[in-house]
Amino acid sequence: MTTDTDLEAEIQRLLAEHDRIAEQGITVQRRDHLIVLGGEVESAQRRDEICKQITAHFPDVQITCDIGITRSQAPSEVEEIS
Repeated sequence: MTTDTDLEAEIQRLLAEHDRIAEQGITVQRRDHLIVLGGEVESAQRRDEICKQITAHFPDVQITCDIGITRSQAPSEVEEIS
């Protein structure tokens, strides 16, 4: 039987070691009966790939991706400060 801590560690290991993910900035938290992936990545495609790989490796675990997208380009307009 896999404990919650073991499952979280397995997911963290996969996030760090998988050749298509290699991500260490994602958090893994157990909330009730599901695992929540959090953090920020540079694109929606990157987020989708992470969620896809984790879901494929752990098909029996309910996983929610709460991964945000960071802005990687310079702002397109001037911010007005008053």
